[in-house]
Amino acid sequence: MQQIENGTAIRGNVLVIDDDKELLELMAFLIGQAGLTPLVASDPTTAMRMAASQDPLLAIVDLNLEPYDGLELVKSLRRSSPRLPILVLTGRAHEDTKVRAFELGADDYVVKPFGHRELVARIRAQARRGSLDREATPEHATLEVGPLKLDLRERLLEIDGSEEVRLTGMEFRVLEYLMRNSNSVVETGELAKQVWGHDDAAARDVVRVTVHRLRRKLGDNGGHPTLIETVPRIGLRLRATPRRRETEHKL
Repeated sequence: MQQIENGTAIRGNVLVIDDDKELLELMAFLIGQAGLTPLVASDPTTAMRMAASQDPLLAIVDLNLEPYDGLELVKSLRRSSPRLPILVLTGRAHEDTKVRAFELGADDYVVKPFGHRELVARIRAQARRGSLDREATPEHATLEVGPLKLDLRERLLEIDGSEEVRLTGMEFRVLEYLMRNSNSVVETGELAKQVWGHDDAAARDVVRVTVHRLRRKLGDNGGHPTLIETVPRIGLRLRATPRRRETEHKL
């Protein structure tokens, strides 16, 4: 098998969950090519135990875990490990499945068959994000913009000092980046690259879906948003002071 050049060194464990022994062997090899240590599990129970005890930088989940439901495993991993990046690996290319995976907490989605170099690059990007997230986040770090208060460790969003909202990994990263750049216009491609590691049509689609879900969780009317505004043909802007909804008055 071709050796893939290693990039910036990251050290840590990557947990891969699949019931196909041949694919597990391939994934273990590719994880090693990324400079990381593979941990393998073939069922959700083992995967949850290893995620809790081995502290992986990244989990890779194959959705085709017969007789189990891979999406349920994504959901369980996200609940138990709010900051763990989750990469979904699957033969299911249908958009509904992709959207559901992201809604349940997936951070990336790779459809089989996949290119080895691309997958290694994605593994590195997600593992690097997991590593930096641990090192850079203080114990009680929060971001506050307008009515929003974001807990950077627990991925919890507090709205108006009362309502708490749990965010998926992708929702968290999109909102965090917008909050760090509040009142500034963030280009869609820039946002895709920051939160997904690269900018292409698929990444931009994921950003759009994620923003739609965020608006729903924020109670922000998609037709007339007051917090996350769409700037036509450019990108998005998070307003530090929510814009007042315009009302038409009939005389």
